[in-house]
Amino acid sequence: MNWTLEVVVVPVADVDRAKAFYAGKLGFTIDHDISPPGPGNRLVQLTPPGSGCSIVIGEGVVPHMPPGSLQGLQLVVPDIAEAHAQLVERGVEVSEIQVLGGDADALRQGGTALDNVGFVFFRDPDGNGWAVQQISARGSVSPPAAAPAEIG
Repeated sequence: MNWTLEVVVVPVADVDRAKAFYAGKLGFTIDHDISPPGPGNRLVQLTPPGSGCSIVIGEGVVPHMPPGSLQGLQLVVPDIAEAHAQLVERGVEVSEIQVLGGDADALRQGGTALDNVGFVFFRDPDGNGWAVQQISARGSVSPPAAAPAEIG
């Protein structure tokens, strides 16, 4: 049975400002923007391009968490340099490309040398922290080999 992560609630103070950031600056698709019955209820679901997992921002119908309190959200891209350039072009305040472990050779080489270790970081307008990691190809993982039967 597969257990898939489909939605992450991101706490924000201003739904319209967050929607503009995620859709306008990051290019997330707006799946829906609804106002369920009840005063002050609103739910906006957005999905990063190519992702099977969406984020939800809203008020009244989402769990209360302090705006900006979510840290460590992570997106994965096949080319961290291209992702960095897109974020800068869209006006997102983003870190320079960093290499996990500080391998300066990987940073100089770029390309696939940055797989799994190349990152950039940014925050949304409320301070929720995001990482973007480069993984250009995922290796297949073989199941462990069965232990040989004991002859007895």
